[in-house]
Amino acid sequence: MATHYPVLLNETLELLNIRPDGVYADCTAGLGGHSGAIASRLTAGGRLISCDRDPASLEMAMRNTAEFAERIDFQHAQFSELAFKNLDGLIADLGVSRYQLTSAERGFSFQADSPLDMRMDQTRGMTAGDLVNTTSEKTLADWIFQLGEERRARKIAGAILRARPIRSTLHLADVVGSVVPRSGPIHPATKTFQALRMVVNAELDEIDALLAAAPNMVRPGGRIVIIAFHSLEDRKVKESHKELGRTGRALILTKKPVVPREREMRENPPSRSAKLRAVEILKQS
Repeated sequence: MATHYPVLLNETLELLNIRPDGVYADCTAGLGGHSGAIASRLTAGGRLISCDRDPASLEMAMRNTAEFAERIDFQHAQFSELAFKNLDGLIADLGVSRYQLTSAERGFSFQADSPLDMRMDQTRGMTAGDLVNTTSEKTLADWIFQLGEERRARKIAGAILRARPIRSTLHLADVVGSVVPRSGPIHPATKTFQALRMVVNAELDEIDALLAAAPNMVRPGGRIVIIAFHSLEDRKVKESHKELGRTGRALILTKKPVVPREREMRENPPSRSAKLRAVEILKQS
């Protein structure tokens, strides 16, 4: 069974300030790490709604939290489909799970040769393969530059067009590697894969939807905790919380983002880029 090491777990639980009889939402169930820890602190009167857009992850989260099944309601949904009311707290971990990245059939990674999929929900939407083989050179370059923060974006987009049709994850990685020299431990295709994943899953749009809706889903006194791993995502969270504070709708609980301690980064290297921000809702609009 796949396992999950929830990032910044203790900090998340502390900032959520969990009431044993409260109602909470984990908007990114993943493999159930945060969900299980939250549910373990609830009594029979408490409730956790655990959501994920990835049906496979949701099934594993259900198995991994089976001992708390009577306290958890699971929902297959993405951020833009959530519609809760009067929550005591809400958490969203915006990272991609290790299960998704290391499952060859999901097509998120070039660690193995597989179809270019990258959909978090494989029941709908276009695949990364669809996008790289049909999108204009300019649009590809814009995505790779803006979302991947890759300065060689135009060169990569041109190479992709010349190599079409792109057949698989390793084919795309080789195409990028042919025009971007390797320097250091990071594979030259990493940023391109990141950009395509973000486009396939409309990640920034979904985050915008969550940030807009969350303050009205949490009751006054309730808290919102969001963990971001990408600078663009963290910037959106920071600006949203800043606006909530400016308008008097929320109290900012993290003046600076909370980051993992040395021990956590050592034991769970993917946590290194995590930044947690939290607010307490004072009033709804």
